[in-house]
Amino acid sequence: MNGRRILWAPLIAFILLAAGLTYGIARPDNTNITSKLVGAAMPAFALPAATPGVPALASTDLTKGKAHLVNIFASWCVPCAAEAPQLRALAEAGVPIVGIAIRDRPEEVAAFLRRYGNPFERIGADDNSQVQIALGSSGVPESFIVDGNGKIRQQTIGPIGPADVPAMIAAVKAAQ
Repeated sequence: MNGRRILWAPLIAFILLAAGLTYGIARPDNTNITSKLVGAAMPAFALPAATPGVPALASTDLTKGKAHLVNIFASWCVPCAAEAPQLRALAEAGVPIVGIAIRDRPEEVAAFLRRYGNPFERIGADDNSQVQIALGSSGVPESFIVDGNGKIRQQTIGPIGPADVPAMIAAVKAAQ
């Protein structure tokens, strides 16, 4: 019996090592990164509305004196669904939120908003990910705090968690 345990030990050690490495790579310690775009103006863009009933989004909408949270999301993104309650909490706290829907269909965006709520003032459809690429975004969800002059103040990779909400509110207020 003891010999069988020894035979399985290398496999178990490998599985534990692989799981630890995968977790470390998949979940960075700090999701607020220092992007080359922090401090720079939002790239110029004008996106059509992602779904009927919600206004389109252009970079000029972010230069009217009020800070915004710009959230890059997709209806097909599971972490985006997990982030939805936090976006609603931010909107309820008075944080202006606009969205950029990546490679999505209008009917799917509408279904996502019906299911998880709509915290967005505007949503632009980035069907070819051109704005996402211009922002240096690596995936969905990803968020940017943009000040009232259209300058990027913070970039957050991954979903906003419940513990992140107070810091995000403070960061948007500081960006006014």
